[in-house]
Amino acid sequence: MDDLSLLVDLHREGQRQGPGGDDETRLAITLSGLSGRTCLKIADIGCGTGASTLVLAKALDASVTAVDFLPDFLRDLEIAAERQNLIKRIETLAASMDALPFAEQSLDAIWSEGAIYNIGFTNGIQAWRRFLKTDGILAVSELTWLTKERPAELQQHWDREYPEVDTASAKMAILEDNGFSPIGYFALPKRCWLENYYRPMQDRFAAFLERNDNSEAAAAIVAAEEHEIALYERYSALVSYGYYVARRTAD
Repeated sequence: MDDLSLLVDLHREGQRQGPGGDDETRLAITLSGLSGRTCLKIADIGCGTGASTLVLAKALDASVTAVDFLPDFLRDLEIAAERQNLIKRIETLAASMDALPFAEQSLDAIWSEGAIYNIGFTNGIQAWRRFLKTDGILAVSELTWLTKERPAELQQHWDREYPEVDTASAKMAILEDNGFSPIGYFALPKRCWLENYYRPMQDRFAAFLERNDNSEAAAAIVAAEEHEIALYERYSALVSYGYYVARRTAD
């Protein structure tokens, strides 16, 4: 298996493929002002196996297009949606987030939890803005520094893994510079990382390694994840995902 196939194998059984929580998705919905509106059209971009998609479909009167480039994740989402009687509200779309087929100004909201980093925060909000109606909502979670200064090992790790990591004020300035008005922000709490993401992933490590014959590549992935987890456990007060909710302004 190549590294991508191994990562899919590791994460497919997870309820979430990154830090997050149903309560936090619901909080973002509250901040968005979408509750009570009817016949919404929403895209959940980089949805993985669909934790946020399912919350959106339950909480809102909406048709939700769940977008991911991995069909295996989307099939798991379809099974979950069928089980929860939400399949009529959810359409899955296998597509890259930098080549989306939506018509201009066709969406009431775009959601993306822990995924926009794949094309970069600035690039993502610039590319996706045209799909939103005027006053449409953008809700994304993005790796964010919680303090002005950090220890060198933490700074170096995330600079290497995601050079666009920055403070919330810097991210909001980017939103404002690119045709959005920020209307809400919060940082994901520690349980969204540990209880909802890291601990369940750690529980899958042994089976993942056995399934992949304890290969060098599989072991390297586990080692990298364990290193990231240890860093988070030491410095959880300094870094998290910031959840940004913004409104598209008029041209």
